[in-house]
Amino acid sequence: MIDGAIPYLRCPVCRDTLSRQERSLRCARRHSFDMAKQGYADLSAGRLPHTGDSAEMVADRTGFLAAGHYRFVAEALAAHRAGGLVLDAGTGTGDYLARFLDASPEAIGLGLDVSKPALRRAAKAHPRAAAVLTDLWRPLPVADAVADVVLNVFAPRNGPEYRRVLRPDGVLLVVTPAADHLAELVTAHGLIQVDPEKAARVSGSLGEHFTRVTTGTHRRELRLTAAEARTLIGMTPSARHVPVDDLPTHDLTVTAAVDVTAYRPR
Repeated sequence: MIDGAIPYLRCPVCRDTLSRQERSLRCARRHSFDMAKQGYADLSAGRLPHTGDSAEMVADRTGFLAAGHYRFVAEALAAHRAGGLVLDAGTGTGDYLARFLDASPEAIGLGLDVSKPALRRAAKAHPRAAAVLTDLWRPLPVADAVADVVLNVFAPRNGPEYRRVLRPDGVLLVVTPAADHLAELVTAHGLIQVDPEKAARVSGSLGEHFTRVTTGTHRRELRLTAAEARTLIGMTPSARHVPVDDLPTHDLTVTAAVDVTAYRPR
């Protein structure tokens, strides 16, 4: 629900506080922003150089996550708990945020994303979660130092902005693919490989603003049907590069491996 998150939101034009007036959010300077009928608020101020995941990618992600294949990732995040605002930067369908809120009954969730198809689902992912359309590379429409936790799961990392919105005692949780993530599909079907310098690039993008506290690798062997494997490929950037004829036609075992890193503000 958007109402619980409104105190944390700011006008993307003038940075003033916002209030709800029926199907819109407005500031005292009369800047007005529509709310979609699906429940998410558009705080992009019309500045969207890209549109994020397509409806097809979102549908594949919804089905794959609903089957529980990546539940171990959600559980690793939810183990941290929170009592205030949990900001999910790049929330997608809101699945990880919803599971985090299930484990933190006092927390309020706010999911940010640039994909309208994803936000249509994220807005309904949890009764204590709001969803907002915005570009993560621009200044976020969020107040200073209000988030207990910032989640960043396979999403862009805007270090200065995450530092700005995070409380001094807050934590940034970043999920990135480990070196052998989906290795079987990478080998057999030419998926985009994990950059060997990924960890260094992540640290470089955040190091000026954050200090790494812990990193844990979480790994599962997934037994997938051919349909599930095709869905998994479909929800990744590789979906645009893998020919239909090359998609899996039989059951297979796939390694899912991610690094979950906790950062504290400098």
